[in-house]
Amino acid sequence: MIGQTTILEKSVKAGSAVTGFTFAKFGSDDDTMVPAAAVSDEIDGVFQHDAESGAEVRVMLVGVSRIKYGGNVTRGNFLTSDASGQGVAAAPAAGVNNNVGGKAMVSGVSGDIGFVHLVPGRIQG
Repeated sequence: MIGQTTILEKSVKAGSAVTGFTFAKFGSDDDTMVPAAAVSDEIDGVFQHDAESGAEVRVMLVGVSRIKYGGNVTRGNFLTSDASGQGVAAAPAAGVNNNVGGKAMVSGVSGDIGFVHLVPGRIQG
C-alpha cells in the first residue's frame, strides 16, 4: 500500500486560510504560501494541515504527499489545481499549458484523499 513519504517539508506563514492536503504556491513574500487555485498557478507543494491566515503551516515540497482529489483521478495522471487547491487530472487542450504539482500514485474520486508524487512542472496539450 502506498503511503506518505516526506523528503522535505518547510514551515511557512499561511497567506490566507488553508486546507490540509491541498496544493500550495508561493505568496507575496519569501515566508508566505497561499492555496493554488487555477491550472495557471505554479504549484510549489502541498499543505500538510489546516491553518488560519497568518498561522504557521507545514508544506511538503519533495516526496509523496496526501492530496485531496477534486474529481476523478487515475493513477499516473498529472495533477493540477482546481479553484479550491484540490488535485484534479490535468487535461490541457491542444497548445494550452497546465501547471502541475505531480503525478497521482492512486486512483480515486472527488473527496478522496489520494497520494501525489511531487514533481512540479508544466505540460502542454
